[in-house]
Amino acid sequence: MSYADVYRRSITDPEGFWMEQAQAIDWVSAPSRALFAENAPLYEWYKDAQVNTCWNAVDRHVEAGRGEQLAIIHDSPITHSTKGITYRELRDRVASLAGALRAKGVEKGDRVIIYMPMIPEALEAMLACARLGAIHSVVFGGFAAHELAVRIDDAKPKAIIAASCGLEPGRVVHYKPLLDAAIDGAKHKPAFTVIFQREQEVAKLIEGRDVAWHTFQYGVEPAECVPVSGDHPAYVLYTSGTTGQPKGVIRPTAGHLVALNWTMTNLYKIEAGDVFWAASDVGWVVGHSYICYGPLIAGATTIVFEGKPVGTPDAGTFWRVIQNHKVKSFFTAPTALRAIKREDPSGSFIKEYNLKNLQALFLAGERADPATIEWAQQHLGVPVIDHWWQTETGWAIAGNPMGIELLPVKVGSPTVAMPGYDVQVLDEGGHPLPAGQLGAIAIKLPLPPGTLPTLWNAEERFRKSYLNTFPGYYETGDAGYIDDNGYVYIMARTDDVINVAGHRLSTGAMEEVLASHPDVGECAVIGVADELKGQLPMGFLCLNKGINRPHAEVVKECVGLVRDQIGPVAAFKLACVVDRLPKTRSGKILRATMVKIADGEAFKMPATIDDPAILEEIRTALQTLGYARS
Repeated sequence: MSYADVYRRSITDPEGFWMEQAQAIDWVSAPSRALFAENAPLYEWYKDAQVNTCWNAVDRHVEAGRGEQLAIIHDSPITHSTKGITYRELRDRVASLAGALRAKGVEKGDRVIIYMPMIPEALEAMLACARLGAIHSVVFGGFAAHELAVRIDDAKPKAIIAASCGLEPGRVVHYKPLLDAAIDGAKHKPAFTVIFQREQEVAKLIEGRDVAWHTFQYGVEPAECVPVSGDHPAYVLYTSGTTGQPKGVIRPTAGHLVALNWTMTNLYKIEAGDVFWAASDVGWVVGHSYICYGPLIAGATTIVFEGKPVGTPDAGTFWRVIQNHKVKSFFTAPTALRAIKREDPSGSFIKEYNLKNLQALFLAGERADPATIEWAQQHLGVPVIDHWWQTETGWAIAGNPMGIELLPVKVGSPTVAMPGYDVQVLDEGGHPLPAGQLGAIAIKLPLPPGTLPTLWNAEERFRKSYLNTFPGYYETGDAGYIDDNGYVYIMARTDDVINVAGHRLSTGAMEEVLASHPDVGECAVIGVADELKGQLPMGFLCLNKGINRPHAEVVKECVGLVRDQIGPVAAFKLACVVDRLPKTRSGKILRATMVKIADGEAFKMPATIDDPAILEEIRTALQTLGYARS
């Protein structure tokens, strides 16, 4: 069956299509139907089923005779260690941890916050919650105490599971003092915390509240899998909100299982026994979907990597992991690839490793610029597949369904809509635009299984954020267009489309042009306020390693490139060279914060910022261009 046939059926017969996909899941009691639309525009899937995520991700593979297969490989270039955990070992470890949590009073519906680094125990904690029907909320390890406190007060967890520390190149991140400060600052207090002591730092435990990971499991009866209803939240994952108050995205259990299982085979072309690696973090949605749940539901081997794309120890570490563990499909963020390309523009590290098992490289998390994709295609010699999705959706909105058929790659496009996503481009009045025209990207309701049904304790905010702007549609917040062949192009966040003298222009299109310059390793374009034209584009350029030419020359050439390829209408004249760009820990460039600095507006320090010192460097660069007036 072709992709076109599969997609058409998912749109014309969603009930039949998604009931068929549900057959791949082990149900305690199967759903009577797929879609529940009684509460539209709030839709639910497989609501009347009974199921357990941990059973589907772990136990059923042991029951099927594959208990000795590796479920998890932990690879840490920071501690110079690698270890594997089989499905049988994983089942026993998860059942033991779940039993210990149950003995301390954690049960179905209780929330548990997980605050851990990239170690297998983070996945075990998630699966132990799923085993009990407890709702986990993973917070990125090392997140600031205030931000953790905000999440504690919103989720109201019965317990918090944390590690004593995280490890970064050259430093130890002290988790326990951050956790203590967060609990002190939160109005809600957890009944207890579980601390996994790492040998790099043993934390001091508070008597009566803190228990040690191994000690509290001693002599406890292992827990069986607890059935939950199809609409039961598997987890709540907080994503940053425009108000500064994070939004708790709910992931419904049954739809999550069906959708992720479908993607492993059809999108990533991964079968049971294959090795899949998503180089992300458990604190982000990619870590939930494709480090923990997706690969394990599919019976694959997943890699938990504690390191960086460069500096642990060099720009070849990704290729070493792919070679050593025989990775078949690899998933990372464009920002990680750009960091590698900047350090190793000639791709010399890639040549040092045997990547014969690698069938494809998948990119997501932000726009993948053509220059980076072409660099990877040239040096890896495998399909480089951009795909587009969000924390809210949990899996790809648009992608290239390699397991059905590999569609022609159009560099700059995440290819086509995935089953169940009726993607449309709308004008400001909510009317569909013709092919090729830039507008707001929205998805006709209902969204497919596995996507968010609402926000945690915030239904009105859910409606306001996603449903009210375009009635009958989910507002993605992204801008772009769809070409004549149905290929989707994501050009910017809606607020990154700038208005230059009445012309609506995409900053993403300008970034594509700048990234094509041979000396530019990474770049960002923002719109700054201008009295005459309303807004003007401004470019920030990070140069490849070893570029010794005068910066003014590179800037002049880049300005000329934009003028040639987008035209004088872009009015692109402002650009500067910087050492690095301000980013979140997941690699997203903080463009909105840069705009506020440029326009002299007050801003709240983003909670997820990787290094706050970069903002001062950006301010200095802006001042040289005559901006960042305070």
